[in-house]
Amino acid sequence: MDTEVVVVGAGPSGLTLACALRLHGVAVRVVDGAAGPATTSRANILHARGVEVLDRLGALGDLPDRALTALTVTQYLDGRPAITVRFGDHGLGTARPALYVSQAEIEERLRRRLRESGVEVEWGTVLTDLRQDEDGVTAVLGSGTVTCRWLAGCDGAHSTVRKLTGIEFPGVRLTEQFLLADVHAAWPIDRAGGHGWPHPDGPLFALPMRDGGREGDLWRLMAYDPGGPSGEGAVLDRLRRLVPERTGRDLPIEDAVWTSVFRVHRRLADTYRRGRVFLAGDAAHIHSPLGGQGMVTGMGDAENLAWKLAMVIRGRAAMSLLDTYEAERRPLATEVLRHTTTATRLQVGDGPLTRFLRRRVLIPAAALPSVQRRASHLASQLWVSYRRGPLARSARSRLARGSRPGDRVPDLTCVRADGTRTRLHAELGSRWALLAPADGFADHLAAARAHLGEDVVPLTSQQDDAWLIRPDAHLAWRGDHPARLTHWLADALRHEP
Repeated sequence: MDTEVVVVGAGPSGLTLACALRLHGVAVRVVDGAAGPATTSRANILHARGVEVLDRLGALGDLPDRALTALTVTQYLDGRPAITVRFGDHGLGTARPALYVSQAEIEERLRRRLRESGVEVEWGTVLTDLRQDEDGVTAVLGSGTVTCRWLAGCDGAHSTVRKLTGIEFPGVRLTEQFLLADVHAAWPIDRAGGHGWPHPDGPLFALPMRDGGREGDLWRLMAYDPGGPSGEGAVLDRLRRLVPERTGRDLPIEDAVWTSVFRVHRRLADTYRRGRVFLAGDAAHIHSPLGGQGMVTGMGDAENLAWKLAMVIRGRAAMSLLDTYEAERRPLATEVLRHTTTATRLQVGDGPLTRFLRRRVLIPAAALPSVQRRASHLASQLWVSYRRGPLARSARSRLARGSRPGDRVPDLTCVRADGTRTRLHAELGSRWALLAPADGFADHLAAARAHLGEDVVPLTSQQDDAWLIRPDAHLAWRGDHPARLTHWLADALRHEP
């Protein structure tokens, strides 16, 4: 084999997967058909769970210093401010709140981390065909043929990998078109937050952006415009008309850095795996951009897949462990599609009932602190749990009060074996963690390492029982009997659905 894994697509999902695999010592090649890295912003928010993923990969760097970590959005009615909604770290209790930052900057940090691990993205390398058998995959690229044990399609909504493997991508179009643009505009409105103007013809949003990490006059505009131009070249002229119409104010636009036209689709792949080929990110699911759930969901896919694939490649788990990737991640995508679809229909629906609900119920309700906390919590994806997944079901314990197997474990303060303090998430990424009280610690650690090798870091915290935590910060098992831990590991790593 030329390499162990080929990752097709160098967006956030593909780069996350490649970085995570390299942390586990897996040989990777990353190919992308584009001529080079994208420089336009595209997505401009990474929610808390995605920030935690970057942290565990060692790719976060100075992004928190370059980005906004909280944002308010003022909604206007009849041209006047009606409510202000706060997004971001809104009582979530996370050390890694959402970042309002360009997707281009996130990708740059991930490429830098990948480069540190010895891998460069192979740009201008197009996948034209693939063949697989029980031993591996042959990928036909523009630069030649590559053989690998596994291949991952992280190549977006129009995924070549998905099409070549014959995986269906059913769904529907939810809306007509939106216009997107990053524009320079010296507007006399507050850049400490975003602004939204409901309108009978569709909403218009303006969010402040940092230009190279600096404050300035750069704004992200998004407008629903079903009857507008379909070509990107006419977007700027159209927005120059829509802004005064929908805001009721003279807010001139100087120029555009980037423009785009898109229609919102809701699609979900029939399966995330076919043989030795996987899908992740937009290749597996697409949905409305409202709520900023695309990037964080794709990065979560990648981190989940990476540690499982590494376990199989290194011979520490049977191939059946890979079935748990789809079992854990596809139900989450279903939830994300449902929430974003509802939000989009409420924002752009033009029926009398929808307009009434939007103006008289939804906008006033959004001013309530409890509603804002709930919205921030949903968007953060810190709530994601795999309690109903196959790995968690086999780890159920009568002692499990509070956190249960499958739940995300917060970034706890812990103590290493040498007595130094650390953060839990700083110890993960490439390793598992065992948190246990001093009494019986050695027996639990021996049970874990018997199956996982030295990739288990021993830590102490304030738990009354032992916790085994996965590399992606989810609770794998908890209890107070080492023999039960041994039984769970033997079952989980050879799990049959």
